[in-house]
Amino acid sequence: MDFTLDYSEYDNYTVDNFTYEEVSFRVHPTCSEEVLCIALVVINVVIFLLGIVGNGVVIWIAGFKMKKSINTTWYFSLAVSDFLFCFFLPFNIFYMATSDWTFGIFMCKFMSFIMFLNMFSSIFLLVIISADRCVAVMFPVWAQNKRTISKALVMVSLAWVISAALSIPSIIFRDVQQHLGTSRCLNNYSTSQYSHETIAISRFLVGFLIPFLIIITCYSIIIFKLRSNQMARSTKPFKVMTALIVTFFLCWLPYHTLVLMELNQSIHAEVIPIVLRAGTLIASANSFLNPILYVFMGNDFRRKFKSSLVSKMENAMGEEGRTLSRYLSRSSSMDARTSTHI
Repeated sequence: MDFTLDYSEYDNYTVDNFTYEEVSFRVHPTCSEEVLCIALVVINVVIFLLGIVGNGVVIWIAGFKMKKSINTTWYFSLAVSDFLFCFFLPFNIFYMATSDWTFGIFMCKFMSFIMFLNMFSSIFLLVIISADRCVAVMFPVWAQNKRTISKALVMVSLAWVISAALSIPSIIFRDVQQHLGTSRCLNNYSTSQYSHETIAISRFLVGFLIPFLIIITCYSIIIFKLRSNQMARSTKPFKVMTALIVTFFLCWLPYHTLVLMELNQSIHAEVIPIVLRAGTLIASANSFLNPILYVFMGNDFRRKFKSSLVSKMENAMGEEGRTLSRYLSRSSSMDARTSTHI
């Protein structure tokens, strides 16, 4: 038999692309003889190990070792999102290696839900942090008095609730189908004619494009405001946050681009699945890159290379908070002096 796509090699780990009626299969009991499949399994194992360890350390430091602050609340939430994704990754790795989904329909739906929960929650948290930085720079006196940990927790909770709601379609359309003696965990859009296009486009707009336009706007305002400020020249404020945003953009842009390309029926059907494997792999790598950024973006990394990992992460996560606090204090005092003259 000559089939066009080995569905088990990419949709088991990624998310959604072809309907069940659109896909034909090559049946492989395992991927032990395919170089690409073996490489994908190995890379995903590495992502799992680094993601669990790295995000686990960040959760431990931000949640239990450092003093509670708005800054640590943001990073703790990001780490929890990435940790959840990595924690359930072995189910997909096993499926990728065996080409047979043995975990039932609930886990099939749940795994897709977790991936999109991670995507939405990560980008929404980055939007919240960017907006928080922008407000703090534009209205320092107000921010000094009104920014609280409790309000940060409320914003984080809203981000998680909205992310969960937007991830529900992955539960509705995910299904387990039997094919030639094996089970496939895949997306079945056959019940609705335009559901595939609607979901793909809405995920791109709500989960990528619109949030990044908001982030770019916030950072443009911040740069403009700080350009003439001495602190902008003497320190590197917000650099960890900037690195997180750029990393998310670079990791998820290929995936969204390829999903939208897949909607174009004129593109050869065999091309998209192959490149989409690489795109989804890059997207998943975002889950373990964040803890690495916390370490290497600290000011004292090179000077204190032999210091502990905990110290490096504490420095990286606390640096922005200290910078922002200094800025708020300085701006508040300047505004106070101005008001006296008036």
